[in-house]
Amino acid sequence: MDHSADIEWRVSPGLTDYAAALAEMEARAAAIAAGEAGELIWLVEHPPVYTAGTSADPAELIDPRFPVVSAGRGGRYTYHGPGQRVGYLMLDLTRRGRDVRHFVHSLEGWVIAALARLGIEGFRAPGRIGIWTIDHAGREAKIGAIGVRVRRWVTFHGFSVNLSPDLAHFGGIVPCGIADYPVTSAEALDAPHDLATFDAALALTRDDFINALSGARENET
Repeated sequence: MDHSADIEWRVSPGLTDYAAALAEMEARAAAIAAGEAGELIWLVEHPPVYTAGTSADPAELIDPRFPVVSAGRGGRYTYHGPGQRVGYLMLDLTRRGRDVRHFVHSLEGWVIAALARLGIEGFRAPGRIGIWTIDHAGREAKIGAIGVRVRRWVTFHGFSVNLSPDLAHFGGIVPCGIADYPVTSAEALDAPHDLATFDAALALTRDDFINALSGARENET
């Protein structure tokens, strides 16, 4: 049974520049792959920024009112900003079965479990990436995004969850290429939405996530 005790857990206060975070992530992932550093789960909050994944369509950048940065992850355009918790995971999948699909599924499950502790019922939607919930109007609405990259079997990038961002900021893009569904937040759902509360929920469900990842290794034998 795997556990998270040997994985560094870092929470950066204030706002972390996106480009600086990207550079640090890539350096840490490379060091992990080389056996020169331990694994890391890093929680940050960014200034307003639009990030472009490898499948980004310029037509979906409607109003570039904030800086636009090439992220190098999979996916299309997304928004990061104050009031949104972003989690970056630099984990070695060589230790956990080298199953990227299983990693993404487990990561989605972790976010859903953490949201449940805030009283928010999150779910996966077939054919639509990310984490979804039902808003006050009864619509399926996106509350979290998933975007990962794997290099030499080490993951980086991760997830973002809307706690209390300015939802109007998403209007500058077609978020993740999905135009037919709204975005929402914990605040808009009248749920707890401060960073510390959500971080505590992530910490309480972290071991289940890591143990779920180790299942990929166990399923090989």
